[in-house]
Amino acid sequence: MTHAEVRRSRQLIAVEGGEIDVVIDAPGSDRGPCLVLLPSSQRDSLDFDAVAHALALAGHRVLRPQPRGMGRTTLALDHLTLHVLAQDVIATVNTLGGGRAVLVGHAFGHFIARVADLDHPQCVRGVVVAGAAARIFPPGMAESLDIASDARHPDDLRCAHLRRAFFAPGNDPSVWLEGWHPELRALYRAAGAVPAKDRWWTVAHAPLLDLQGANDPWRPPASRAELQALLGAERVTVQVIDQASHALVVEQPVAVAGAIARWVAGLPD
Repeated sequence: MTHAEVRRSRQLIAVEGGEIDVVIDAPGSDRGPCLVLLPSSQRDSLDFDAVAHALALAGHRVLRPQPRGMGRTTLALDHLTLHVLAQDVIATVNTLGGGRAVLVGHAFGHFIARVADLDHPQCVRGVVVAGAAARIFPPGMAESLDIASDARHPDDLRCAHLRRAFFAPGNDPSVWLEGWHPELRALYRAAGAVPAKDRWWTVAHAPLLDLQGANDPWRPPASRAELQALLGAERVTVQVIDQASHALVVEQPVAVAGAIARWVAGLPD
């Protein structure tokens, strides 16, 4: 089912310690299964503009909380952990999503989605991990991230590292020259270590869609089935998006949205 009209709005929700800035994409009826989209490292949820629109066209209510330090979100940046960031997501779900939602985490965002499922399973209907790195990814990727995200470097050097680590051949890396928050790199990198990955990597209460870019160097072909092998084929569905790398949500937004919508349609209520 598709909806010709999509309404985009923005709302501040009050929580303890401040407010969370949430972008809302909804079908004309403003009803439908709820999805919460969580962006990758040092980037905000506006990366999901095209994905959110396509999902809303398919009848979903899509929520995009802006991470701490971005947009109009005013919550503190000290003492950040994945538990704290997951609580921000759950506050969004409880306030605007009816108390239960599918969480879609792109790259670093999947850390937060997985910990939200760990800490608050009653609020998580399903988890989509989009562009999740392998448990042990190849060397050089983090260095490319640091260079690509830093506007002090020349654009041609940054584009070279965007091609290396984020964009498939033929896709335009220049769309990611803007939109970075490198001033938050250290804070979020520290937050991503608490709890340790071993604590949440092996746990999945909700069904999980492992959405991978076919050309993603962070997820080599040999690692395609690692989550499925760990958590079970009955729990994890693997899908590969062609002509996409680590930045798959901006490289192939229609294909990403279609894969998510089809998978969500098969989830139990």
